[in-house]
Amino acid sequence: MSITEVAAAVIERPDGSFLLGRRAPDTFYPGYWEFPGGKVEAGETPRQALVRELREELEIEVLRATPWIVREHVYEHAHVRLHFFRVPEWRGELRDHVHAALEWQTPGATTVAPMLPANAPVLAALALPDFYGITHAHEIGVSPQLTLLEHALQKGLRLIQLRESKLPADQREPFAAAAVALCRRHGARVLINGDAQLARAVGADGVHLASEQLKMLCGRPNLPLVAASCHDAAELRRAIDHQIDFVVIGAIKPTASHSGQPGIGWNALARLLENCPLPAYAIGGLSRADLDSARAAGAHGIAAIRAAWV
Repeated sequence: MSITEVAAAVIERPDGSFLLGRRAPDTFYPGYWEFPGGKVEAGETPRQALVRELREELEIEVLRATPWIVREHVYEHAHVRLHFFRVPEWRGELRDHVHAALEWQTPGATTVAPMLPANAPVLAALALPDFYGITHAHEIGVSPQLTLLEHALQKGLRLIQLRESKLPADQREPFAAAAVALCRRHGARVLINGDAQLARAVGADGVHLASEQLKMLCGRPNLPLVAASCHDAAELRRAIDHQIDFVVIGAIKPTASHSGQPGIGWNALARLLENCPLPAYAIGGLSRADLDSARAAGAHGIAAIRAAWV
């Protein structure tokens, strides 16, 4: 079966909500909800198809669209490759010419059903925030890190990695338990770096695997959320094969922890993420100010150590 290329839009409002449309009665999967978009025509790029489809379907002009994830799905009638774009800026009043209904939805709290089967992983990815904070209590101390964590949670941080293998063994679990308790109070998700057993012991949401652990992985850890660090295409392919939920890729710029080593840069990141089905966080000398550059390269967001706690 040949692959049909499709452009799909995650049209977003400033409050983070996104648009879904219910398929009309005279189409495949009538009544199912989907992201707006349509087939890429001959001679078009996916982005050009996105702009055209949104103009034809919704009468809106795309002002900004950034590549996101690319997922394949085999339906009874077609094998599709869906090129998703984030569309945070557009012009015009929504006037739908294709769907039976439109609804704005909140990431992580979708209320419409049923969804097209291809979209379950997409909705899960949308529920991930655009910033991933990483602790370094082994450098600054447990008490200062917990204080900084609480302040960051109060300011909206909602995804945290506890990367503390260098903490003394007798401090590691108490710190993780205290950090998880703080995150729970603020509705944040937290992963333990490299230690699935500790993640289960303290009730964390999952584990973040180092690239060396990813290379030795025989199967996905049995935890709700699993992430991995990747540095090249082979590691990224392995993460995809093991159904990892998201990846962190870098270093993009030189970092304090790897003095003298150049980063891979945004162009190399864009090449790695071309046709990637997983949400990816860029890391390495970055801050929230780099989010637009990361999105333009196809990343979901930014991961950072020091910039997370300022």
